[in-house]
Amino acid sequence: MTSKHASTRDTLIHVGAELIAEQGYHATGLNAVLKAAAVPKGSFYHYFASKEDFGLTVIDAFAETYKPRLDALVVDDGRAPLDRLRRFFAAGRDDMAGCDHSRGCLIGSLGQELSARSDQFRERLDTILKGWETRIAGCLEQALARGELSPEADSAALASFILSGWQGALLRAKTLKSVTPMQHFEDVLFARVLR
Repeated sequence: MTSKHASTRDTLIHVGAELIAEQGYHATGLNAVLKAAAVPKGSFYHYFASKEDFGLTVIDAFAETYKPRLDALVVDDGRAPLDRLRRFFAAGRDDMAGCDHSRGCLIGSLGQELSARSDQFRERLDTILKGWETRIAGCLEQALARGELSPEADSAALASFILSGWQGALLRAKTLKSVTPMQHFEDVLFARVLR
């Protein structure tokens, strides 16, 4: 694939991710993506067999792009484990404020929108979320080893709870147009759960 082809495909994926994050998958028409990307319709079908194929590609691209960032926030061994979690939450609040509360987590939002409608989307999204849980669980395992959590703490269950609660806090932040729900989640998590 030449750089021009890679550039056109990457542009479609990037623009699609932005529009889907703001409007949702079903509300994002291909014509809107093509117009925003300044790409003719024939070029779209050169790269993607269908809108579903495009949506799955957008999901995969987002996950690949987000993975190093998540690793830098949560997996980085240079900081104390619970400090890494606080940094993860702070980055999420910064992202939410930076987009004026118009986008949450693309993966979480699509999970809400598409999981009941498409097994292929549901399975792909679930795989990504499980990977995120695994990273958070690893961070919590390190906190356990350092004595920062109760020895009875179940890192896998806590990681699932954290990711689920955080996704809910992101949804509420969008609804309220405020990062307050995200801050409340973090405050309660550290004051009542991660002890």
